Amino acid sequence: MEDYEGLGTSFVIHYYNLFDNERPSLISLYQPTSLLTFEGQKFQGVEEISNKINSLPFNQCLHSISTIDTQPSSINGGIIVFVSGSLQLAGEEHQLRFSQMFHLIPTTQGSYFVQNDIFRLNYC
Repeated sequence: MEDYEGLGTSFVIHYYNLFDNERPSLISLYQPTSLLTFEGQKFQGVEEISNKINSLPFNQCLHSISTIDTQPSSINGGIIVFVSGSLQLAGEEHQLRFSQMFHLIPTTQGSYFVQNDIFRLNYC
């Protein structure tokens, strides 16, 4: 069995590095079957997900990860990853807490893509 915890952690580091520094490049992690639920709104496929991610009303963001939980998925060697942390928007005094879940599916090229992505801000 592969190191799903290591793969999940590596994915999280890569994902948030792209989000914080090269947001348009995130779309390479999705495929036409991918589904994003962002604060309750659903977006399917590369174009819809790209439009949503790239239309967020802020240019700069810094994610700080608190926890990463991973589980192997019984579907084709997939990995489920649950992340909690905070994000700091440029010019904002307070950080925002968030949770995000990814369901990663292996590709025939030996990498992974995001099949499911659920994002929520956590309000106290």
